[in-house]
Amino acid sequence: MTTVDTYTTGRVAAPRGRVRWNRPLLWLTAASAVLAVVAAVGIVADDRILTGVPIWLKPFKFAVSFAVYSWTLAWMLALLPRRSRPAEWSGIIIVGVAVVELAIIVTQVARGTTSHYNVATPLDAILWSAMGTSIMVLFFAQLVIGVATLRQRIPDRVAAYAIRLGLAISLLGMGLAFLMTAQVTDAGTVGAHSVGVADGGPGMPITGWSTTGGDLRISHFVGLHALQALPLLAYAMGRWTGWLPRVRARLMLILGCAYAVLVLLLTWQALRAQPLLRPDGITLAALAALVAVTTVASIATVKRTT
Repeated sequence: MTTVDTYTTGRVAAPRGRVRWNRPLLWLTAASAVLAVVAAVGIVADDRILTGVPIWLKPFKFAVSFAVYSWTLAWMLALLPRRSRPAEWSGIIIVGVAVVELAIIVTQVARGTTSHYNVATPLDAILWSAMGTSIMVLFFAQLVIGVATLRQRIPDRVAAYAIRLGLAISLLGMGLAFLMTAQVTDAGTVGAHSVGVADGGPGMPITGWSTTGGDLRISHFVGLHALQALPLLAYAMGRWTGWLPRVRARLMLILGCAYAVLVLLLTWQALRAQPLLRPDGITLAALAALVAVTTVASIATVKRTT
């Protein structure tokens, strides 16, 4: 068994020596990237529209998301000082889940119908049930990886906080998707991502997020990508600031907590049927309070420890 030795650069801990990457996760990264290219061609070549957007847009977004997600998990597992067999097997399980998810999404596109919340026919119901089950499996597989990062001592504290917080907030974002299944819709579906308006209405470019009502995909997206955002923030602080590691570690805790609150704030806004770019005064006040508290805490941390 090969271990991963790490060293502290003042940035994110960098692996050295013989690094054991989770190959199935890397294969998923490559396969998802290929699917993203195919879906991008489909967006241009296939003029079908589904729920107000090109029919191949969903496979494109999911393929890109899984490519980024699987590479990030592979990097995190490679960064652990010791190989964790439960975490490695969880990575393999995630690959299987991703294959199921992407296969169903592409199958439904080929059939000219939706994949999410669709129970219009027995086949649609079976496929949607399979997707729901697979996501539950993915949730618990990532939870195992999160526990593995808690049980091992990652030498770079800043990187350790970024990875652990990123995994935890990503699980929060994943869990928020279950709110979508609770939305009241017509007889052919069992959920929706929009609140206060029907799915498929006016939306933002590329993302398709509703511009006329709330959209639970926003907090879901922001939460999921804490997995990348926080490690990148840790790298940026190490690369472009002269702060000591203990300062950056404390700042990472502050900013990670603020990120989690932002995810909850975006969820609250969506559940109140407010479009992202049209918040009311209460939402703006809550955001201003979050920014103010985070700024004051960050400044106090830097001044106290430098």
